[in-house]
Amino acid sequence: MLQKLKNKIKTMHIIKNYRKIYPYVRPYLFRALIAMLITIPIGAMDAVIAWVLKPYMDVVMIDKNMNSSILFPALIIVFSLTQSLLNYAATYLNTWVGTKITMDIKRTLFRKLMRSDPSFFDRTSSGDIVFKFNQAADIACGGLLNNLKMFTTRIFSSLSLICVLLWNSWQLSIIALTVLFGALFPLTQLRRKLKDIMKGTVFSGAKIISHYTEAFSGNRVVSSFNLYNYQSDRFSETLHQMFKLIMRMTKKMGFLTPMMHFMVSLGIAGVIWLGSYLISSGQLTAGGFVSFITALLMLYHPIKTIGNNVKSIYMSFTMMDMVFGIIEKIPTIRSKPNAILLEDIKQNIIFENVCFEYEAKRPVLNNINFTVQRGEVVALVGNSGGGKTTIASLLSRFYDVKSGAIKIDGIDIRDLELDSLRDKIAVVFQDNILFAGTIRENILLGKKDATEAEIKQALHNACLDEFISTLPQGLETQIGERGIKLSGGQRQRVAIARAFIKNAPIVILDEATSSLDNKSEEIVQQAIYNLMKDRTVFIIAHRLSTVRNANKIIVVNRGVIAEIGTHDELIQKEGSIYASLYRTQIV
Repeated sequence: MLQKLKNKIKTMHIIKNYRKIYPYVRPYLFRALIAMLITIPIGAMDAVIAWVLKPYMDVVMIDKNMNSSILFPALIIVFSLTQSLLNYAATYLNTWVGTKITMDIKRTLFRKLMRSDPSFFDRTSSGDIVFKFNQAADIACGGLLNNLKMFTTRIFSSLSLICVLLWNSWQLSIIALTVLFGALFPLTQLRRKLKDIMKGTVFSGAKIISHYTEAFSGNRVVSSFNLYNYQSDRFSETLHQMFKLIMRMTKKMGFLTPMMHFMVSLGIAGVIWLGSYLISSGQLTAGGFVSFITALLMLYHPIKTIGNNVKSIYMSFTMMDMVFGIIEKIPTIRSKPNAILLEDIKQNIIFENVCFEYEAKRPVLNNINFTVQRGEVVALVGNSGGGKTTIASLLSRFYDVKSGAIKIDGIDIRDLELDSLRDKIAVVFQDNILFAGTIRENILLGKKDATEAEIKQALHNACLDEFISTLPQGLETQIGERGIKLSGGQRQRVAIARAFIKNAPIVILDEATSSLDNKSEEIVQQAIYNLMKDRTVFIIAHRLSTVRNANKIIVVNRGVIAEIGTHDELIQKEGSIYASLYRTQIV
């Protein structure tokens, strides 16, 4: 009873997976149906050779009727040629449909990746992302459609071959079919045993991708610290773990093919033993026996090698679960139903008793309270790890507060439409990511429909116009992956120009000059001053000389606000943390 329930649940799970993929199949349903219908004659024609052998043996070989000696071979050739052509058509259509479906699912996965919470990227490696959002779709869709083609072909092939068996001898068919179903039974027990191993193999594969990613992005660190052996040893350990998983898989499945061979041999031996008796007793002709054996061998052949296909079938279902688990997951950071569209910042931004933690019971911010009026420049300073960047991240809703609220013009930002909130905020990071392409393309990320006049003004305000004029291709200059062809200062100014184009009323400057040399910082600082005009600005800075003119300086220490005031007020305050930090840097 329990086993029947398990099988029912498994069947429902398989049906559910096909239902999930159906919306992706629907646009190509006509071609998919044709491809599936073609498998009917492909499978059915497997029985032709076996069926023809009975009259050929009885009429030509036994009765010596040579008039039919050409007819039967010709018939086999015609049917085989037809089957080959149909097989090509089915393969082409399946590949066309399968590739289209895979591409559509990858588009959905990529859109899902783009909308994933920042916390997802905090806890997920690059290898996991590449595998789950790219390779998993290939394995899931490719395996599913190939298995569907194989399944439908085998179904109709098996049905037609079983008809040939029954047509020749119902007695022999009982033995043959009993062995067939007995050989297939162990497959029903395998998936549960392989599930954990397959997941482990997936994670090991993702970890290997991460090693390659680290080797690419961290090549200079590896070279400068002579980490060749260290990284190689880590990679070897991952390979060793994967080897152990593969061997566990082999232990679980290695018996399958030999067992199938043995079961098939029992079936063939039983058929030969009983067939000999039936021929000698006149109940079966020699031609019928040859036809039966041929059909039986054709029916059993896929069974003998089925162990080689089971792994890919089960892996396909595992990947299908993973893919649709990702697609169905709802982001934590999202707009509420009937969210309010943020048009502009009219009054102020209020942090009201804000508490936050990245990990449970490990608070990062405690009871943060302050108000920023429209057009004010606010500096967040303090020691590293104090929570400055977290405060800015909460304003952009990269994360949501654990308790308390952040309000813009009295409205909790969680009640605002998310995209409209982020449209009103421009961020210049310490290490700005530029995308492969041209300078123009990267600047226009801030506003796709910006005019040439707006671009020209943004370049001037970002102190980029002189640099651009020295480039032979100007704005059309290719900057390479992550902007590798530009210096740090040039990348920062492109990012500032991008922020100018966006023209957002709130600007967040997160350590925007901390990694630059003095000359580059001077140019970038001028660009930043231009960007700050007539905007509400949050500056996160370690170099306190850059925040002297802020309307309000907030000292954040160990997740709490230690001091608030202007530069002059905090310098004159007795025991001021800010004053101590400032004097240390000046000295």
